[in-house]
Amino acid sequence: MALNFNQYATEGHTFLKDYTKQMDLGNDTDKAGRILTSVLHALREIIPVEESLQFIAQMPMFLKAVYVNGWTVKKEKPKIKHMAEFLDLVRKFDGPAAINDFEYSDEVAEEYVNTTFIYLRKYVSQGEMSDIRDALPKNLKGMIFNNLTF
Repeated sequence: MALNFNQYATEGHTFLKDYTKQMDLGNDTDKAGRILTSVLHALREIIPVEESLQFIAQMPMFLKAVYVNGWTVKKEKPKIKHMAEFLDLVRKFDGPAAINDFEYSDEVAEEYVNTTFIYLRKYVSQGEMSDIRDALPKNLKGMIFNNLTF
C-alpha cells in the first residue's frame, strides 16, 4: 500500500475547515486545531492504551497523527474523576493558548469537548464511542453518552 501524504493533507484540511465551522469559530482553524488536539490528548491520558488503539484504528490517517503526536504511554493514568478536572487536563495540553481558546469558561470548554465528540462520530462507530464511554470514570461518562443518540 502506497502512502499518499498529499491526500492525507487534503483530507486533514477539509476536516479542519468543517470542524472549525461546527465549533462556530469562524475561520480560526488554528484555534480549532489546538482545541481538537487538546481534547484528544486529554482523552488518551485517561483511557486505557488498548482502548486508545481501538479508537485510532477507526480514524483516518490525519486524525491518527493528531492523536498519537507526542504520546508517551504511562503506567499510571492521572486521577481524573470529574469534568472540571478533565477540562483542566484539556487546558494543560493547550498550553498558554488555553487562556484565549477556552475564554476562561468551563461552559465554553465543555461545549467544545461535547462538540468534538459529536463530530468524531463521523469517523468512529457508535460501538467504539460506547466502549470509550465505558472506560471513563463515572462522572465523565456523560461527555460521550449524551452524544451517542441521534
